[in-house]
Amino acid sequence: MRQNRHNRERIYVSVDSTFDATGYMQPTAITWTDGRTFPIECVRDYHPADASVTPHGDCYTVVIHGQEKHLFFERTDPLFPSRVGRWFVERIARENENVSGH
Repeated sequence: MRQNRHNRERIYVSVDSTFDATGYMQPTAITWTDGRTFPIECVRDYHPADASVTPHGDCYTVVIHGQEKHLFFERTDPLFPSRVGRWFVERIARENENVSGH
């Protein structure tokens, strides 16, 4: 059964990435909010993100510890040229956080 978008929350993460000669951005590792770093074994797919996730962004299907995960790049407002964007992953929001508003 597919999860409702409203039951998801964004977790912003630090991402190491490289850029090739054509300008393609390749994520290589994710650093979680608690400081743990996970190398990205490969990028299986790249496409524009669904507008319900982020209207100006990309979705990378990456492999971490042998499991496919979605990593999103959210482009920032063009009025701030020094900030290109930021990375996030989604997780299902915890029930008690939704009910209590925290």
